[in-house]
Amino acid sequence: MSRLLALCGSLRAASINAALLRAAARVAPPPVVVQVFGGLGDLPLFNPDLERDLPPAVRRLHEAVAAADALLIASPEYAHGVSGTIKNALDWLVSFEPFVHKPVAVLNASPRAHHADAALRETLRTMSAEIVEPASVSIPLLGAHLDEDGMVDSPGVSAALRDALGALHDAAHGRGMLRPPFQPT
Repeated sequence: MSRLLALCGSLRAASINAALLRAAARVAPPPVVVQVFGGLGDLPLFNPDLERDLPPAVRRLHEAVAAADALLIASPEYAHGVSGTIKNALDWLVSFEPFVHKPVAVLNASPRAHHADAALRETLRTMSAEIVEPASVSIPLLGAHLDEDGMVDSPGVSAALRDALGALHDAAHGRGMLRPPFQPT
């Protein structure tokens, strides 16, 4: 089994990125299980002074990341960059050892969001994540008027998601990245 943790860089209720990640969870082929993390909006702004005694929301993020075999990230572009939500979450993971060399797939729901996609990939490389290119795909959803159910029902979208998840699963297995659940100290 592959445990994939999905992180969404948007907090909007009608976020196309969140819908894409939920659709990925629904179409995941066995033995892949996708858990969409719902607490990025609960994270305090990154402050290194808080690392000695992590806030509960940060501990939950750390535990979920450590327990995951790989990460799946979808984030919108704001002002030619990544959203503050995903940047803040990644800042909390910078010095977190279980994140290092973690396989990561980047999903892009808008082909126009190339600045954020490039910035996100640069941040992930700097953090020593392993970006799995065959699992990192652009799915042109902007203007497609598809909700989560529509994405699941769309043969093109669901096939692209299944292919991406399969590639991420293969990367997690091929590198021996499957880990036992994280045990906090």
